[in-house]
Amino acid sequence: MAWGPAVLVKLLMVASLGVTIESKLADRSRLVKARHESGKYDRYHDNGRPIEGPGYRSTRNDAELAVQKRFEADKKKKTRRKAQQKPAPWNMEMPVEDERPRGDVKMFRGQSKVVESHEDDEARKLSSQLTGCCYDYKSYGATELCAIYGQDCESGQTPSHDSGDDSCEQDGLSFIGLSFSVNTASGNPYSYQLCDQFPMENIIDRSYDYVMSMDEDGWLVGGGYKTFDYSGKMPYIDSSHTELLRIGNLNPEAGGTSIDQVYAAMSSVSFAPLSIFPEYLKGGGGHHSGDDGDEEGSPSGDITFIVSIVETYDDGASYSTYEYFLDDIFNAMASVGGGSCMDDHDTDPHVSMSRGVKFWSSYHQQQFMYQTNLEIAVWQSMYPYGTAIGSAGSASFPPGRGGTKQKVGYGNMYFFFDRANITKAFSPNRDLTSSESYYAKLYMKTDVSEFYSSTTAISFDYSGSRDDGDCEYEHNPYNWNANMAKHDMTDGWELPPNCLQEGETFFGIPLSRTSDSKLQSSNSFQEQFDFEYLTDRNGTYITSFGTNHGWLVGEELGNAVGSIVDKDTAHIPIFYTGTTNAALGGMSMGDMIKVAQQVDFGTLYIKPAFVFIDDDGHAKLQFEADTSSALAYLYDNLCKEIGITWNYDTPTNAIGSYTQCAMHAAGDRAAYGCGPSGTNNGGFCPQMTLAYSPRFADEDSAAAYLYRCNNYVDYWRSLYPSGVAVGTSNFCPKGGCLALFLNRLDVYEVFKPDLGGSWVEYNGASMPPTYSPAPTWKGGCDEPHNFHLDKCFRKRYKPKASAVAWDALGSVGQFSVMLVVFMAVTLSISIFLARARKKRRRGESYLGFFFRDLTRKRRKKRRKNGNTELEENMLPETSSRRSKSSKRGSSRSRSKSRRRSKSAGKSRDGSRSRTLRPVPLQPGSVSGKKSSSSRGRSGSRRREGKDDQSVTSGSTRRSGVFDLTVTNPQEDSDKRQQLV
Repeated sequence: MAWGPAVLVKLLMVASLGVTIESKLADRSRLVKARHESGKYDRYHDNGRPIEGPGYRSTRNDAELAVQKRFEADKKKKTRRKAQQKPAPWNMEMPVEDERPRGDVKMFRGQSKVVESHEDDEARKLSSQLTGCCYDYKSYGATELCAIYGQDCESGQTPSHDSGDDSCEQDGLSFIGLSFSVNTASGNPYSYQLCDQFPMENIIDRSYDYVMSMDEDGWLVGGGYKTFDYSGKMPYIDSSHTELLRIGNLNPEAGGTSIDQVYAAMSSVSFAPLSIFPEYLKGGGGHHSGDDGDEEGSPSGDITFIVSIVETYDDGASYSTYEYFLDDIFNAMASVGGGSCMDDHDTDPHVSMSRGVKFWSSYHQQQFMYQTNLEIAVWQSMYPYGTAIGSAGSASFPPGRGGTKQKVGYGNMYFFFDRANITKAFSPNRDLTSSESYYAKLYMKTDVSEFYSSTTAISFDYSGSRDDGDCEYEHNPYNWNANMAKHDMTDGWELPPNCLQEGETFFGIPLSRTSDSKLQSSNSFQEQFDFEYLTDRNGTYITSFGTNHGWLVGEELGNAVGSIVDKDTAHIPIFYTGTTNAALGGMSMGDMIKVAQQVDFGTLYIKPAFVFIDDDGHAKLQFEADTSSALAYLYDNLCKEIGITWNYDTPTNAIGSYTQCAMHAAGDRAAYGCGPSGTNNGGFCPQMTLAYSPRFADEDSAAAYLYRCNNYVDYWRSLYPSGVAVGTSNFCPKGGCLALFLNRLDVYEVFKPDLGGSWVEYNGASMPPTYSPAPTWKGGCDEPHNFHLDKCFRKRYKPKASAVAWDALGSVGQFSVMLVVFMAVTLSISIFLARARKKRRRGESYLGFFFRDLTRKRRKKRRKNGNTELEENMLPETSSRRSKSSKRGSSRSRSKSRRRSKSAGKSRDGSRSRTLRPVPLQPGSVSGKKSSSSRGRSGSRRREGKDDQSVTSGSTRRSGVFDLTVTNPQEDSDKRQQLV
């Protein structure tokens, strides 16, 4: 192909200008705008339908009316412009590079030299958002990004690099101990009731009168937490206990002891019921924020209930029964080959109640310590010599289908695989004595109000709980800052002003997956990342964890460390909303959903950056914080709509509902977040926590672990250079969805990008999207584009009335109906078979009889009269009455004469059933009969030619109304007997 001179000249002219041409992905917006402004087509050229795509969705219900108003305004503007003389395109002034407008520009630039933007600050600026994310650092590796973000991913000098135990290759959390678990109305309904002696719910502050915040587990005693608790704490069962012997890890190859060895050792040990004496409750310790007094904010620590085991001595014994038990259990463990990770001494008996606790002030802490220790003083007065722990109820160990339900009893010991899972109970070698039984059943069987009324002072010392007045502090809510959104979940929150309760509810991106090696009860939310490559299951680098939680991306059911067996909870928290209790400053869950449904965010793309250990010692996966991505836009709008009022910035949203407990300010933006594009002063920093406080064998192990993880992160970065919108074929197929989390475990509501709708996704169940504020298409609910709208979805999938009625019966009602139907069918079949056996012909089948019986004509049955003897007149008959009755009865008596004659014949041969005795008749008496039977017999005699004398004697006047006589047919008619 030869180029002409004219073409070459034009190319040289363009090159001499030195103008860099800015490009943009093609879409129909430019074409439609050019057609409209040139006057070739009007706005309704496409039948008034909005063009597909997020840029043309609207949150208003009157979308078509708004389109028409905009068209009329543009028409007036175009009319005014026609009066002005327009320069030719080649006479336009070409802007220099610094003045070039960004984003979408007009196709004909000469029409307006200055483009003024009148867009609302709340509106979505699509021109500044990229389809993917993270273009600026596409060529960087994980190690380079780690340095840019200010983290250390190479040296291994982490806050939790050393386990401190050289003799054990891997620590563990399994143990043998006693349980103080209770089942309460405010707690988890699946909690065990293993302690009838101590009402543990009386020594916790569930109403937040004294306590400001705790770690994500909340209260470990007092019944646990329900799923929909206002605080958003982990919905665990009550796990209160005291350790007697720490077994450690369960991997014999790493110095541990297997479960079978533990069971074998405990089965060979005999022990008597141990009595527990309540000592006192204390606080402090825990090595959390504010412990050294130099940090701002309220100090945090643990709350612990101290108990002791009552030393009892047998006759002539030098050691107590508990000391004998310890000696026996250590010998038994040694005989079965127990590992070196098992403790070589018993632990100090105590019950861990909560961790990372922050009080409102030192005064509130003093009041809490006094109230709870006063309760313990009551327990001491109730049990002056201690009491055996147990319950009269039943339980199954392990819980669920795998366990066998058994009576709990008193004085049991339990093997705890982890803090929340009891796998086996061990019974004592004898029953309780009468004295032990009295104290063990005292609280449940007796009125203990007298103990509470008589105990008004604390007789023991519970110092050491920051209640001595030496440490004065008070929570200052105005010390709160936006950086606190990047929170240590093993510590309590610093709450903002006017917030009276903490909360763990948040908006985020779910990243969990279903796996055979994890205890998983929810669906897979993504299939792009397999975080199993970032774990250390066999303990090559990590020996233990600083909390009872192991890998947060899913813990194995038989993990050797003894960490709590959680399902995969991988997620990226974006916006912490705080408590759902509106009465204490929060926002209800329904209002949170309404706000999120109106945010027009784009598809959420994410891109892994690097793995590191943060300042709190937690292993995390950092994602790139792109301030121009759809994720950043979403964060900005959530701050604008439900962030707290701070620094003269106030939130605003369409529903008029706000919260005081969100951990993000209304004026915070993604540009203030972490990363090279941010200022590190805000709460925007997409991270995923892999594990809390992993403890490495040494610094080299920590460095090797980080190198191994970041090497795989580099593979993900090469696989998704522009990020990826996560999802699966069943969950958010197009990817990039947002979720509302009740807590780290439970996803509740899911929101599709581009106002595509929302649906409930909870506890493994899913409901299709039934909400979308997008503008409707022409054609109503018959148009396929409108199928996802709420009214159309209900119309198309409206259940039948019969199905609704059937579901309303419930399982019990449905079973009852099916049982009644089954009984009716079997009864009908039985009746048919009985009838067929009786009436079917010889050689006739049951089916043939059925059709013959079904088609044969039924004869009309004659009406049978009842017992005519009951028709006897109660009043004496006159001549007129006798004449009328004889006429009426004559026709009826004829048909019965033969029958009665037969019966009379039978009665001659046999004996009469009635007892008769002869009664002499007085002169002038009348023995005639007035019953219908006698009239029937007299009529038959007339028909047979009998003498009319019997008729005359039967019609004579009677001497009395109640004279009843019976004629013996064997004798003459004048010989009668009176019925007695």
